[in-house]
Amino acid sequence: MILSQSNLSKNPSNQNLDEFRYNKKIPKIIEHNVLIALSHYPELKNTPISFVFKKDIKKSVMQAQPIIGSLLGGKDSRAYRINISSMFKLTHSVTPIHQLPDSIMIGWIGHELGHIMDYEHKSTFGMIAFGLGYFFYEKSLKKAEVAADTYAVNHGLGAYILDTKRFILDNSDLPEVYKKRIARLYLSPDDIVEQIKKLEEAKIKGAIK
Repeated sequence: MILSQSNLSKNPSNQNLDEFRYNKKIPKIIEHNVLIALSHYPELKNTPISFVFKKDIKKSVMQAQPIIGSLLGGKDSRAYRINISSMFKLTHSVTPIHQLPDSIMIGWIGHELGHIMDYEHKSTFGMIAFGLGYFFYEKSLKKAEVAADTYAVNHGLGAYILDTKRFILDNSDLPEVYKKRIARLYLSPDDIVEQIKKLEEAKIKGAIK
């Protein structure tokens, strides 16, 4: 089965994106792409999230984290931060992150928001256990990355996630060690296409019923 263009369409809602600014701190230069990604996650509409540029993030381009102090209260008091490397490092050069194609940025941000969706379903104790597993066990790390990709696909960001993965894996200017890490820990492009197909098939079956 070949995916049609409609299966992979990227149709951000025509609704006013301004409503997704609530409780969000977003650098102006990436604001539009962030709001498009956020519009796919209505569950996070009221969730405090800060998008913060960083000079360097070890082993990552973006990183979603809970604000530690916010974990001390109930789930309703939680707040999050998405760290974004200000520069995208290639083998022989660097590029300001905001200069990446829009679809790549939306896919990357959508993946990080998938992490936050995953965090939202964990208790405080679960978050502590998750953090330990994420940093010390590769199996737990892979499980978290696959979960984030899956949340993004299920929230209508599959085409963006696919673009982002292909951009990374097919980019000859990216360090091989980074590409191998992405291939090892994240959903592959083929996995993402399969998830999109299953999602579309489920929608069709639901419409027929």
